[in-house]
Amino acid sequence: MKKKYYNDAFIGNKNIIASFSKYGELLRLYYPLPDYRQYSSFFHIGIKVNDSNIIYLHNDINNKYKQYYNEKSNVLNTEIENTYFNLKVKQTDCVMINQDVVLKKYVFKNENSIDLSIKFLAHSSVLSSYNNMAGGMIENDALIQYSHSFTCAIFSDEKLYSHQINNVERNIVSGEIYDKDYIGMSENSAISYDLGTLKPGEKREFTLIMYLKYDEVKIAEVSEKITKLRKINVDKEIDKVDKYWAKFLDEHDTLKLKKDGTELGNKLVEIYQRTILFMPLLVNEKTGAITASLEVDEERDKCGKYAYCWPRDGIMILNKLDHLGFDDLTEKFYSVFLKNTQCKNGMWEQRFYSDGRLAPCWGYQVDETAIVVWEAYEHYKLMEKRTGKKNKKFLKDNLKMLELATRFLERYINNILGKEEKEDLVRIELEKKYNYKERDEIYKHPSYDIWEENEGIHLYSLSSIFGAFSAMIKIYDELSDLYTNNRLKQDDIILNKARYESYLREIKEYILEHLVDKERKVLLRNTTDRLADISVLGSVIPFEVFKPEEKLVKNTVEQINMTIRTYLGGYLRYQDDSYIGGNNPWIIATAWMGMYYKKIGDKKQANECLRFIINSATPLGLLPEQANSDLNQTWVIGLGWSHAMFIGMLID
Repeated sequence: MKKKYYNDAFIGNKNIIASFSKYGELLRLYYPLPDYRQYSSFFHIGIKVNDSNIIYLHNDINNKYKQYYNEKSNVLNTEIENTYFNLKVKQTDCVMINQDVVLKKYVFKNENSIDLSIKFLAHSSVLSSYNNMAGGMIENDALIQYSHSFTCAIFSDEKLYSHQINNVERNIVSGEIYDKDYIGMSENSAISYDLGTLKPGEKREFTLIMYLKYDEVKIAEVSEKITKLRKINVDKEIDKVDKYWAKFLDEHDTLKLKKDGTELGNKLVEIYQRTILFMPLLVNEKTGAITASLEVDEERDKCGKYAYCWPRDGIMILNKLDHLGFDDLTEKFYSVFLKNTQCKNGMWEQRFYSDGRLAPCWGYQVDETAIVVWEAYEHYKLMEKRTGKKNKKFLKDNLKMLELATRFLERYINNILGKEEKEDLVRIELEKKYNYKERDEIYKHPSYDIWEENEGIHLYSLSSIFGAFSAMIKIYDELSDLYTNNRLKQDDIILNKARYESYLREIKEYILEHLVDKERKVLLRNTTDRLADISVLGSVIPFEVFKPEEKLVKNTVEQINMTIRTYLGGYLRYQDDSYIGGNNPWIIATAWMGMYYKKIGDKKQANECLRFIINSATPLGLLPEQANSDLNQTWVIGLGWSHAMFIGMLID
């Protein structure tokens, strides 16, 4: 696989997510989950015009491009103008809603003064490995590429002109492919169609269909499906996709933002609407898990990969999506994903596949566990505000999981506070109650910070634990009346609440003693260095250890502005941030500061942060992880956390 990096556009349904370059090239095709399995090594579309060599639609020196979505939809259009032949191509890509089918419709228009003879070529290479070797075959006038557990059929309702299963690179450049073989061990094959001759001013439509099938696959069944799909009305299917997403957008458009005619205001609404349309593509429908982003770096050339679900990232995203009517997703995340991934000791590991299987990790982060407890009450409170009803069932159904998580946090904080003798007694009781043996006393291990780079004791981590204990007190207040006939549970609740109240005082005292620079009177990000870090704002938003108007907080904000604010108005994560080259403002960091300014009523500064975020968006309304000094996106276009924090700027 070549190093691909950026995704510029996305389409999909509940099972498929596909990404494209800004030139219309299909980059990645994930099915049946947003993080597994990536099917395509490359998928290139080219045309042969008259006697030319192949002209790749996504890459030719004579091509000009324009890309956009249908309004309020995940139907993607890429207009390509080949200036050498004066040939215009409109490529429309979408995924059918109720079938695992990618539609690729092309409209060719001859704007030349001469006839243009056109042949259409699709060159597809699927990912193949020792344990899952792929091959190709021609069956029912279609190219079927298959492996042990995966099949993709590529075809049209028109007759194949030619095909080549093996050694495609030998002659693909000429635009002429041919092969006597109908089957081969190659994962790299091509097919072509003769579109005939276009006279000046004439148009010609052509549709390529990609049908995906996972797990148990029989070629005869695939062939039968191909025959059925050839009968679909492509325009009607595209219209169905448009209507589905327009309805979806309308159902989740809770903020009712309207374009105001200004460039900035219009762009804000575009990002908002694109957020609603993009986020469900990252969701595992069965578990409620949200992938951080579609993968950008499969070969780990620059990073540790993104197509995983971090419990913390998922919670951060859901906390904002709740405001957009995604509350059923939050409840599925708790009832399925979190319950299935919680360790016996109460913690959650660093990251998972969206189906709940443990993903590659390099440590643990205690805030991943704490934020689960904190968000449970936040979700409950917001749903009460939105519906006027108290969903105590949500809290009760998750109480055991939340209590187990909070017990782990107690052991972690006791270790920091030097209360190990008491903690050992608690641990012994817990081991009896939950029938498990503490794994290596992991709560004594240093936790990574929010950025997953430094181990130690961190202000953000302690603040998240503070937020978790505070949330558990409120959860018990909400549920206590359900246990009026259970004296033991009532006593347990009273004791737990008293203990958590004590922890709130002790954690804040610890922070004031160990995580405050006494000379500069500013908050410190950890106990080992003095670098400014946007994450210290977590002690204010969202975990409320400190009030935003406190002098200590204002001093800290002033330090942040002097050290990690860039001249364009965006913010770095922290001083000397070297990730992906460093010195690039982050959407997350800028939105965090913007939410602080909104909290204290400083609309001018909040709007400056919002303006930077809006200006950092792509033309399609997608937000990156970072934006460089020239406002060119530098890493991970379509980051779920960035979109969530943007929504946070609009609601908090």
